[in-house]
Amino acid sequence: MTDHRPDPALLAKAETLTEALPYLQRYAGKTFVIKYGGHAMGDPELARDFAEDVVLLKAVGINPVVVHGGGPQIGAMLKRLGVESRFVGGLRVTDAATAEVAEMVLAGKINKEIVGWIDAAGGRAIGISGKDARLVVAEKVQRTEPDRNSGIERHVDLGFVGDPVAVDPSILTMLASQNVIPVVAPVALGVDGHTYNINADTMAGAIAGALGAARFFLLTDVAGVLDKSGELQTDLDPAGIAALMADGTISGGMIPKVETCVAAVEAGVDAAVILDGRVPHAMLLEIFTRRGAGTLVRR
Repeated sequence: MTDHRPDPALLAKAETLTEALPYLQRYAGKTFVIKYGGHAMGDPELARDFAEDVVLLKAVGINPVVVHGGGPQIGAMLKRLGVESRFVGGLRVTDAATAEVAEMVLAGKINKEIVGWIDAAGGRAIGISGKDARLVVAEKVQRTEPDRNSGIERHVDLGFVGDPVAVDPSILTMLASQNVIPVVAPVALGVDGHTYNINADTMAGAIAGALGAARFFLLTDVAGVLDKSGELQTDLDPAGIAALMADGTISGGMIPKVETCVAAVEAGVDAAVILDGRVPHAMLLEIFTRRGAGTLVRR
């Protein structure tokens, strides 16, 4: 007698789709801003997975905006050119020559690679930078650090490193209406007319706030915020984050990431999510499943 029962694997796929249905309905027409960087960007297989995820989001009616980093790639190019890099507070000191290389790598090689991955996955992408249509206007970053001998705080000139002071997202809205996925390099014109390199996390958060995005995804190289026993914290608010920073649970490189998430939600983003970009399809797991996959930050 022939067994007409459905294949369990096919049933599981159908159940996954039905689990995703309410999320598909909730986010249709919404904007997601995705900061893409870290080691995931240097892995061809993960890059293909990422591109497929972005194209899927667009196909189901969500408007993704990709903002990418490229620190390691800039560092590698500077090394090839014999230019030494120096960092203050996680930001690269950027003289005129370094700024030129950074723009070439970010707005050129990396930006067009990501556009190519998305196009290869069946999407339509256009690469721009913060300079295009004055998407982002920057001002020079001001930083201080303690003197090694006296301990007295002193001003440090980071050169052409900027912070966003104004965002005009009309170019992104126009591209989304034409079924195009914007891919944004973190380079912008300053109020003084100079070109500035901007931290990609900061730029993505500012763009997410200006768009009033439903989600701001910060793809990184860790699972998210972990407590002192190493357990993933899946749901946090600004007060909870402040407490975790005060007791040292959140420290080091995670501090600027959670601060960026808090700034984004306070600017109008529904929620920000810190995700491990090394996990295949991490965004889809976070968006379309009940369990999620990272640390959600909301008001």
